[in-house]
Amino acid sequence: MGRYRPLVGSMGCNMFEKSVMAGVACAAVAAAVSAHAASNSPPQADTHAVAQHAQQATQHPKPKLDLTGRKRIGKASFYAGKFSGRKMADGTRMNPQNDNAASKTLPLGTTAKVTNLKTGQSAVVTIRDRGPYVQGRIVDLSPSTAEKVGIDRHEGVAKVEVTPITVPQPDGSARAGEASQDTKPAELRPGSTSTPR
Repeated sequence: MGRYRPLVGSMGCNMFEKSVMAGVACAAVAAAVSAHAASNSPPQADTHAVAQHAQQATQHPKPKLDLTGRKRIGKASFYAGKFSGRKMADGTRMNPQNDNAASKTLPLGTTAKVTNLKTGQSAVVTIRDRGPYVQGRIVDLSPSTAEKVGIDRHEGVAKVEVTPITVPQPDGSARAGEASQDTKPAELRPGSTSTPR
């Protein structure tokens, strides 16, 4: 009799467990939809759906967008190689050589200057994605940009200052951020870098 050896996936679960979890999730959604369709109660009375939505919201609550253009300080990390080519929140594909970055609070399309507070090196990025979803981290950088600001693969995280240059507004206009007031025009283009003097 041979021994059963599970295929282990990237999250530590074996493939069978993932299939079972996916099946259970699909069955639960189908049951909730059927129950809701069969009942004549209004949507707000469906407490199961409300509870399910609340649980999902607590996993990754949607933070309020920061439209002010003010700088912020926190930790930066960079995209792992597995994200190369994946679709980002703005619909473009993640290119590890581009200036793309992710922020939970800056609007998509924001250009910002990211400065490593330890090395003084900086680069201009465009916010194209959402994340990082790790407490204390405020920006995820492409591997190329991380290298430009002195974040090495060994440490992987650095304390940075993220200073918006332009911040898209809901009405279609753009607000000048703090970096636009104290940065030379040549340093404001996405992909540009600067080193301490």
